[in-house]
Amino acid sequence: MMQAMIFAAGLGTRLKPLTDTMPKALVRVGGEPLIKRVIMNLDAAGVDRIVVNVHHFAGQIIDYLKDNDNFGLDIRISDETAGLLETGGGIKKAAPLFDHTDPILIHNVDILSNVDLREFYQVASRSEKGKVKSEESECGSEKGKVENEDGRGKNEESNCCDAVDAVLLVSWRKTKRYLLFNDDMKLVGWTNIETGEVRSPYPELNPKECRMYAFAGIHALSPRLLKMMDEFPDRFGIIDFYLKACATHNIKGYVKDDLKLMDIGKLDTLAQAEEFLEELGDRN
Repeated sequence: MMQAMIFAAGLGTRLKPLTDTMPKALVRVGGEPLIKRVIMNLDAAGVDRIVVNVHHFAGQIIDYLKDNDNFGLDIRISDETAGLLETGGGIKKAAPLFDHTDPILIHNVDILSNVDLREFYQVASRSEKGKVKSEESECGSEKGKVENEDGRGKNEESNCCDAVDAVLLVSWRKTKRYLLFNDDMKLVGWTNIETGEVRSPYPELNPKECRMYAFAGIHALSPRLLKMMDEFPDRFGIIDFYLKACATHNIKGYVKDDLKLMDIGKLDTLAQAEEFLEELGDRN
């Protein structure tokens, strides 16, 4: 089974005044609501089950899906009307709605991109069998790596491809905050280059010795990680979770150098979205 979750619970405050009367998920881009665009892309990728979390104007999203017969898919609602749970807490609450044998593709409702979601999901699916590939190579050499206190690897006789627990779509772009990866593209930390803040389970980590990439808001995680979320409060961010999990689990970065992505988070990007859709070849 191929399964996914759409984050659609946000308040959409940067899209006011539009979101004073509707959820961000129903804001139209190129004549279609954002949530429909994401659902259609997931459907085209072969997704069988979609979980949608809702909070702000939750009833409007639920009614929209019902009116469209869930677009012929198995769509399940994770209700957060009692309170927003952030990205990590949202996955934790939705855990009972997933099949616990296949990876879960996570997609923000306000993202438009040229990502081949089927290909990306297959990377995560192969990782379940210890066969994850990077875009550049078959996970490097046959020797695996274990981390020193600075997050760098040292050779050890193990398969570095074994038990990949999550795959994060990343790319190089200018921003203040970057995820930090070692040479095997294993997540080892996070940094804010403006403030110099570094967060990592490796106390001696030097960001200058890491590969720095920006998170693209699309990721896939193994259901093995859901149990670890029990250690977290009801409300937490997924990056906070990954930064803790990377000490004991294999969280990998997936680089897409030709990534074209737009976050429809502000009114000015909304105005540019139709042109972006044309660039992607999607005018409908």
